[in-house]
Amino acid sequence: MSTLLGEFLRARRELVTPEEAGVPVVGVRRVPGLRREEVAMLAGISADYYLRLERGRDRHPSVQVLEALARVLRLDDDARAYLLGLAADRPRHRPRRRRETVPPSTAQLVAALPLPAFVEGRCLDVLAANPLAAALSPRLVVGGNRLRDVLLDPAEQALFRDWERAAAGLVAGFRESVGTDTDDPRFVELVGEMSLASPLFRTLWARHDVRPRAGAAMRFDHPQVGELTLNREKLLVTGTDGIMLVVYHPEPGTADAEKLALLAAMASSGHVPGGAQQGQRA
Repeated sequence: MSTLLGEFLRARRELVTPEEAGVPVVGVRRVPGLRREEVAMLAGISADYYLRLERGRDRHPSVQVLEALARVLRLDDDARAYLLGLAADRPRHRPRRRRETVPPSTAQLVAALPLPAFVEGRCLDVLAANPLAAALSPRLVVGGNRLRDVLLDPAEQALFRDWERAAAGLVAGFRESVGTDTDDPRFVELVGEMSLASPLFRTLWARHDVRPRAGAAMRFDHPQVGELTLNREKLLVTGTDGIMLVVYHPEPGTADAEKLALLAAMASSGHVPGGAQQGQRA
């Protein structure tokens, strides 16, 4: 029976080419990436033991084995940390997860910021947003979900100059955010929904990419102000279980700053969709 550890190893193995691993290619290969026995050889473990790992018959390999596998599979620091976490002991009975609630002080901060800002839950649900966030994207309102919007809504896709790259980052961040808590009902519901509705999500999810929810420069093609590049910051809200404050800001003194100021003026006059939003999700 496969496990999350086994699924991760298999997915990452299929993404490493023999050339990248320094393995000679002889004859026709029927599998993408590396064979199991090649991973085992390069990691210095037996092929039988590696097979047991992939098939879930051994769920607690040593740190030394995991480090060797991370090296062979060419994992970056984030994916390596995720791999180590998959093999760590998990409590047999987990406490029931509390409802995701935005702390009042955070909600006040979001409302007061003169920049597009919203609060994002562990499963990328929008828990609070200010009017300028909704002016940047009408989908940035309470009850929205960033995965659903970016992967399924054509209007949201048109907003990103490279929406498939944005989608890949969201999916990888979603996997890192949830970690091994794959029995969470919200996680199960969302993965099931997205797997049925989005071929791109199925492809990205099968890769098992892992990336922290972090800052990045985001390029937009906004219907009111045109091309717009904003820095995105994602900040953990203290005292919560993975809730993030997301803020977009321009480089000072640039055309992007002028365009964002124009968007803010349009939003305040009611010329673009938007409105103050804040709340919570079960």
